[in-house]
Amino acid sequence: MASVNELIVREYFETLGFFVIQPNKHQVVARHKHDVEEIDLLITRPGQAGVFNTPKEVVWDSKNLAKVQRAVVSIRGWHTDRFSPATLKKSPEIFRFTELPVTKEARKILGPGSVTKILCVSDLTASADLHEETLAMMRENGVDGVLSFRTMLLELVEHLDVAKNYEKSDLLQILRILKTHGLLRESQMELFSAKRKRPGIK
Repeated sequence: MASVNELIVREYFETLGFFVIQPNKHQVVARHKHDVEEIDLLITRPGQAGVFNTPKEVVWDSKNLAKVQRAVVSIRGWHTDRFSPATLKKSPEIFRFTELPVTKEARKILGPGSVTKILCVSDLTASADLHEETLAMMRENGVDGVLSFRTMLLELVEHLDVAKNYEKSDLLQILRILKTHGLLRESQMELFSAKRKRPGIK
């Protein structure tokens, strides 16, 4: 499943014009990860320079990424879970990718300069109070921006042109087929809405 999650994230950033680098192709199971192994993906957008001012909001979409030049990306595709303060406290390794040794490893590949830290997650808690606490904990632990899989998939679908054949990308081709046959409904770009209704719930 990890490869599917990485495929979605990779396709999303490439669609936005980033070059995507995957430092490691192997899965670490029986030992602690080395610093460079904490990096799921690195992204860079050549030709874009200048200082990136981190937005006040923690939850991002493509608009927030418009001025990002390069970043280290961590992917947590726990699609049956919602991220909450309890989840973050139980799994502090989520924030390992924001630590200085990992950033130094990223700079060895990307070159000197600032590196944005982006966390890709399934969803956040539905509780409004816990929602804000979760985002605060993420920012306090060094996360600059959070992207949801929902946001990435919605923006990929919106970007698709059904008249084009995306045979070089299995993901885009599948989304194109679903969109062509009307199986993907129009949806508002709601980001981590605390009161988002689930299908069948009124």
